[in-house]
Amino acid sequence: MKNTLHILTGLALAITLASCGKKEEAKAGGSAAAPAAAAPAGDLEEIKLEFPKPMFIGTPVPAELPNLEKADPSKVVKSIMVPKGTTNLAKGKKVSSSDAAPIIGDLNLVTDGDADGADGSFVELMPGKQWVQIDLEAPATIYKIAMWHYHKQAQAYIDVLVQVSDDPEFKTGVTTLFNSDHDDTSAMGKGADPAYVETNHGRVIDAKGTKARYVRLWSNGNTSNDMNHYCEVQVYGTPAK
Repeated sequence: MKNTLHILTGLALAITLASCGKKEEAKAGGSAAAPAAAAPAGDLEEIKLEFPKPMFIGTPVPAELPNLEKADPSKVVKSIMVPKGTTNLAKGKKVSSSDAAPIIGDLNLVTDGDADGADGSFVELMPGKQWVQIDLEAPATIYKIAMWHYHKQAQAYIDVLVQVSDDPEFKTGVTTLFNSDHDDTSAMGKGADPAYVETNHGRVIDAKGTKARYVRLWSNGNTSNDMNHYCEVQVYGTPAK
């Protein structure tokens, strides 16, 4: 009987020690499986935006829009942080439009790399709701979009939307990145983004790494007249993997 008790006691001790060992292994394994740290800042690079010269001097006349933001020079985006290898994929790419025969300029001015607002540097589309569209020629991961409407006058463009898709007709797979249509005049959903007075600094849109081939930009006239204008659109991204 004594031998039997000794054997049972030894087995219980062995089981207890083994159990403790497994717990320690589990703790060690838990530390090893912790989420990886965020990508180091070295994986990003800064791209400084090139701004054209200012086209108007003095205090702009306030535009009449209920969702117009208050101008704040301190918030101007002068550079962007993007993954290494990011380039302006839109430069030199084909541009199409809801207005196939612009009133002023050629559509290729939208992607010629020049954001100047002087005569001969912008395209003017007919009145009302119109769009321009850029074909990046292949699916891309898009990080930032910089756009310049006509900035020779202090005016704000109305119902501005920036959308991306892999469908050239924008009937499916559409992602809206910017929408200042506060009352859904364009029937594409109410937007929470503010309207803003155009300057030589343009506007930078965060595309958040969205994958798409086509970029479409809408407007519906401006606070000075019913016309639609574009000086330049730059799409910063990398070929999609």
